[in-house]
Amino acid sequence: MTATYILKTQALAKVVHTQEGELAILKGIDLEIKAGESVAIVGVSGSGKSTLLGLLAGLDDASSGRIFLGGVELATLDEEGRAQLRARMVGFVFQSFQLLPGLTALENVMLPLELQKRASPTKGYARQQAEQYLAQVGLSHRLHHYPKQLSGGEQQRVAIARAFANQPAVLFADEPTGNLDQKTGAQIIDLLFELNQKNQTTLVLVTHDSKLADRCQRHFVMEEGSLRC
Repeated sequence: MTATYILKTQALAKVVHTQEGELAILKGIDLEIKAGESVAIVGVSGSGKSTLLGLLAGLDDASSGRIFLGGVELATLDEEGRAQLRARMVGFVFQSFQLLPGLTALENVMLPLELQKRASPTKGYARQQAEQYLAQVGLSHRLHHYPKQLSGGEQQRVAIARAFANQPAVLFADEPTGNLDQKTGAQIIDLLFELNQKNQTTLVLVTHDSKLADRCQRHFVMEEGSLRC
């Protein structure tokens, strides 16, 4: 695999078995994404774009084909190995925020940092990182608020801070504005691209919004399991 590619797939396919027979979700996907690129994958619901995102992140197994993340072929790793690779290299922003309701904003951002052995070079590192990134998303005044005390836009800001605090090489964003109103969604996207550029992170964005996709350096269209430029 060429070193400049942070993500690469070869003839990637995903087939599921139903009562009616086999259903091809993904069909022979070939994709190359360079380090630092911003890439959008656009498609209607059910086209396979979220399935592709899950495979790229090592959250699901392909039926056939190959996936390389940071030069490592995911099929050569067991579940624990893939989890360790994700912890080192990957950040996520989801449509539904995925915050833990029993933790404050600060604690939600600190959690993935504290789970990493390498992320504690000094005492208090996780807290310092969490506070720094919550400040960058404009939530210094909300550190000790729980998710239910935050608006949808504020919850997504916490999720973005959590994703970037780990300083990932790749950030996967799955419909990050899907649960937000238009104005709040636009603010969240501005913030996402601002932090992405500042941190030189590779951004892989799944969306049905063509205007959002146009903000990325490249975008692909997913149609019935096939990917085209």
